[in-house]
Amino acid sequence: MKLQQLRYIWEVAHHDLNVSATAQSLFTSQPGISKQIRLLEDELDVEIFARSGKHLTHVTQVGEVIIEMAGEILREVNAIKQVAQEYSNEREGSLRIATTHTQARYALPEIIRDFRLDYPDVSLHMNQGSPEQIAELAASGEVDFAIATEGLELFQDLVMMPCYRWNRAVVVPQGHPLCDSARSGPLNLEEVAQFPLVTYVFGFTGRSRLDEAFQVGGLQPNVAFTATDTDVIKTYVRLGVGVGIIAHMALDTVQDADLVALDASHLFEPSITHIGFRKGTFLRRYMRDFITAFAPHLDDELVNQAVACKTAKERIALFDGLELPVR
Repeated sequence: MKLQQLRYIWEVAHHDLNVSATAQSLFTSQPGISKQIRLLEDELDVEIFARSGKHLTHVTQVGEVIIEMAGEILREVNAIKQVAQEYSNEREGSLRIATTHTQARYALPEIIRDFRLDYPDVSLHMNQGSPEQIAELAASGEVDFAIATEGLELFQDLVMMPCYRWNRAVVVPQGHPLCDSARSGPLNLEEVAQFPLVTYVFGFTGRSRLDEAFQVGGLQPNVAFTATDTDVIKTYVRLGVGVGIIAHMALDTVQDADLVALDASHLFEPSITHIGFRKGTFLRRYMRDFITAFAPHLDDELVNQAVACKTAKERIALFDGLELPVR
């Protein structure tokens, strides 16, 4: 059994069983990969992949177990490399992040700009997706950090730590009736519910808090349009499709000067954005510095305490009562 063979079965399984695409991604030949997979199956005396002719059709039951174990071995190998790199050159490496569009567009730019100045020889790679996609990327070891707000139940296998709280804003074009309402006092849900809403897809960027508020208020919101991208939401608010409800931090005072942001912090519970990584991850110095830059309260000591927690429940208790910054 060779490490290369384990890498091949792992990569094939994560390229939709497409050996040709796997070969291209690994800069090797398709026949070479097929041969090594066959040699591994012969050695183990089991089929990892079921076949129809020359095509792989699905992963066998035993193959699923073997591929999962192969992934763990490959991650341990990568951790060993990370340890060696830290001691040979602590300022070089790569950092892979998975997050949503809102975090990538509005919360991270300045953090990444400053990080690049401090670590110019660390390459950064960012993946954007849904909470489900982010959790999968982090759990499989394809990214180092997951940054997310929704779907924390998907991240049970990660060390998730709270970074900051954020509130929402109701966004409307200039001259909208809600502007007049806001002048006479704080908005209420009944006023907002009178208009079609443009907001996030369920499962994205604190959408659950919005739905909970309307449910508690006994109101049925008319959600006319949803999107994963805050800039898309603002575009459709400009077109008059509906009233936008977005993260307050996603308002740009210059680019969004044609829109009016009305405070909605009293209407919806604040959401908390978390950063997390796989248990057993070796955190290089630049990785720890990135965490602290994104969430200054997450210093080395607190991160080490979070890593030492045996369960997610213990970790939640560790951060209970912690005063988080607000964005």
